[in-house]
Amino acid sequence: MARTSFPTALSKLCPSLQILVAGRNREKGSALVSTLGRNSEFIEVNIDNSSMLEEAMRGVDLVVHAAGPFQQGGSCSVLEAAINTKTAYLDVCDDTNYAQRARSFHEKAVSSGVPAITTGGIYPGVSNVMAAELVRKVRSEENAGEPERLRFYYYTAGSGGAGPTILATSFLLLGEDVIAYNKGDEIKLKPYSGMLNIDFGKGVGKRDVFLLNLPEVRSAHEILGVPTVSARFGTSPFFWNWGMEAMANFIPAEVLRDRSKVQQFVKLFDPLVRAVDGIAGERVSMRIDLECSNGRTTLGLFTHKKLSESVGISIAAFAMAILEGSTQPGVWFPEEPEGIPIEARALLLERASQGTTNFKMHKAPWMVETDPKEVGLGIYV
Repeated sequence: MARTSFPTALSKLCPSLQILVAGRNREKGSALVSTLGRNSEFIEVNIDNSSMLEEAMRGVDLVVHAAGPFQQGGSCSVLEAAINTKTAYLDVCDDTNYAQRARSFHEKAVSSGVPAITTGGIYPGVSNVMAAELVRKVRSEENAGEPERLRFYYYTAGSGGAGPTILATSFLLLGEDVIAYNKGDEIKLKPYSGMLNIDFGKGVGKRDVFLLNLPEVRSAHEILGVPTVSARFGTSPFFWNWGMEAMANFIPAEVLRDRSKVQQFVKLFDPLVRAVDGIAGERVSMRIDLECSNGRTTLGLFTHKKLSESVGISIAAFAMAILEGSTQPGVWFPEEPEGIPIEARALLLERASQGTTNFKMHKAPWMVETDPKEVGLGIYV
């Protein structure tokens, strides 16, 4: 139940931890354990088997659920097992419906004294915490204006080296209407529409990004109280964006929501994607923009040369926060202070940003963009 980069990152953050790697593939699991050393062990587990899950969690302090894709997924079996065994829980869910389903177990988690965080990866996850900090700082300043618009922009070169799972996730998202918020009203938009050309700063530059249905939009709107929220994603080379747009436009949504049919698409495209990945690399960048009522814009920027590494580091940062006891019982989103307290956010972001080539917070756009335009008297737009 862990992406291969996560146990490695966690063991580096805390070498004394005993890590139990769980999954269905013994060969892959044993290979990972061999790289982690004597503080690790593999156990075969099927997440659809509740008795196997609960047995695997006996005596475990924290379970990390990373067995995606979460889109069109069924029950929250891992979370239920964690609550039944009183085991702290973290998932890297990137699906709105699954995240809300996990949230429905909040009262049960409170009753069992189980701290749990859903959507705790890089995006969503670190991006949520960055957004929460942008909003908190603005509201703490005099004459800063009220937060009015929050926009999440993501870019990943190729598949980011994450393999078939992220490819399946991308295809499944193309079958979902995009939920966004405009001045407090929920609106539905077409997936992979609304293209914008966004400047991700040095090392990445300007990239086209498109609307996708991502869970941080709803959680940020409801928890942070920002009336207008949306999320966009883009990739490279440019023809991948064309392909994604074509799939969203010409393949029926019911086909793209069918996990078995999507797996057929993955088998078809995966060899080509991996070949192109060797050329495109796997750089990842996140830009979160917050616009205020007085016209001020502040942003956070996060760029790493390898998505596969950065995902592992980000998950490890959330895992350490839970293990250190900062998360209260209940099921929380990352931007909620009961999940990651305000005083713990700086350390989480410090850990998650290890290895980044560009990490900025609370900056004006002209301070991070590659070609800011001066309009006169030292004023940039």
